[in-house]
Amino acid sequence: MVDDSVVAVNPLFARPGEARVVDKYRMPTESMLPETAYQIVHDEIMLDGNSRLNQATFVGTWMDSYASKLYSESFDKNMIDKDEYPQTADIEDRCWKMLAELWNAPDPTNTIGTSTIGSSEACMLGGLAFKRRWQQARRATGKSTDRPNLVMTSAVQVVWEKFCNYWDVEPRFVPITEEHKCLDGHDLASYIDENTIGVVAILGVTYTGMYEPIDKIAAVLDAIQRDTGLDIPIHIDGASGAMIAPFLQPDLVWDFRLTRVHSISVSGHKYGLVYPGLGWVVWRSRDLLPEDLIFKVSYLGGAMPTFALNFSRPGAQVLLQYYQFLRQGRAGYYSVQKASQDVARFLAHGIGAMDAFDLWNDGSDIPVFAWRQTAGHTDNWSLYDLSSRLRLKGWQVPAYPLPDNLSDVTVQRIVVRNGLSMDLARSLLDDIRDATGFLDQLSGPMPSEARTPGFHH
Repeated sequence: MVDDSVVAVNPLFARPGEARVVDKYRMPTESMLPETAYQIVHDEIMLDGNSRLNQATFVGTWMDSYASKLYSESFDKNMIDKDEYPQTADIEDRCWKMLAELWNAPDPTNTIGTSTIGSSEACMLGGLAFKRRWQQARRATGKSTDRPNLVMTSAVQVVWEKFCNYWDVEPRFVPITEEHKCLDGHDLASYIDENTIGVVAILGVTYTGMYEPIDKIAAVLDAIQRDTGLDIPIHIDGASGAMIAPFLQPDLVWDFRLTRVHSISVSGHKYGLVYPGLGWVVWRSRDLLPEDLIFKVSYLGGAMPTFALNFSRPGAQVLLQYYQFLRQGRAGYYSVQKASQDVARFLAHGIGAMDAFDLWNDGSDIPVFAWRQTAGHTDNWSLYDLSSRLRLKGWQVPAYPLPDNLSDVTVQRIVVRNGLSMDLARSLLDDIRDATGFLDQLSGPMPSEARTPGFHH
């Protein structure tokens, strides 16, 4: 009988006297040779999916050989140790100032920003700045600081639910509908009151890839201020779109050109083209980040300000981001993002042409799009079955329900990243056609146990 509590070692890789099995959940008593430990881990991760075929994730899965070389030369650098690694610290400052300029800050040299482990941490910092500024303003006028709230779409990424949970902020979700597929300013006034610390707007909704119209949201908030006196700021969750729009849609007004936008966050490890995990957050001007959120710490002989949630964290990804900024430039980022968008629109056109599917959007914002099954097409299979069928070919194409108010609508989504070539896209489209043809030939419903959600935002 096989004992599933141990990891077996192939005798070819074990040395005389070395154990042939290792307990999965307890640290071994004795050491083993590095070759053996390597082989155990190497063999285990062969069971993972192929990251290049993972169309579920936004996170980058490919960098060039020079980036990998730079990574291997710098993975030991600790970002917090700015006294020991002053050049890495200076490069971090250069990166967020480049982003401030890219996002049209009025005075990029007078902004403030930081790198983070990912855009989730960056979002948390943006939310904390909102809450602290709101508290300070309320205390200055002798008002209560109880019951702060944050307004966002129901299709928000889970980090914002975490923020509200962790920092005692009431989340107010504006539901998406067939008529309003994202937060677009509709009915926004009914969610805002004197306890609203801010509004989160998303440049590239995780569920579908659609841009929320930031300029329309800002215009509605302008009207609310005229009517009520409430001055509500916006944080842009630009996890993906903040590294797409400046290159592919430069005339789209969504960034610091709107004075109501206080802060912008982005994932460097998404369309910033860096390996995980790296995020950035930048404020429009220094005064919008409350001074009492910045800590002056003494560490390893140096004193430095810090306002990230994490303390020790890798510096290598920051260097990789700078490498990409130098390597690509604006022209290179345009070319890379345009190629991804072309692939996304090619796939969207091919899927939309099939009788079984209706597109939710077409990938013309960020290179991400979603589709649903055509109403009345069949009762024999669902998008979950199609997702399972595609996994047989190695493709990970998730199916999942939309958020509340549209939770009866199931969609499937493709994220096109650098590395999904047009040739691979043609293979994916062929496999979708083949899988759909197979499912359409079913004489009865697929077994229900095959229908598993397998994905959550």
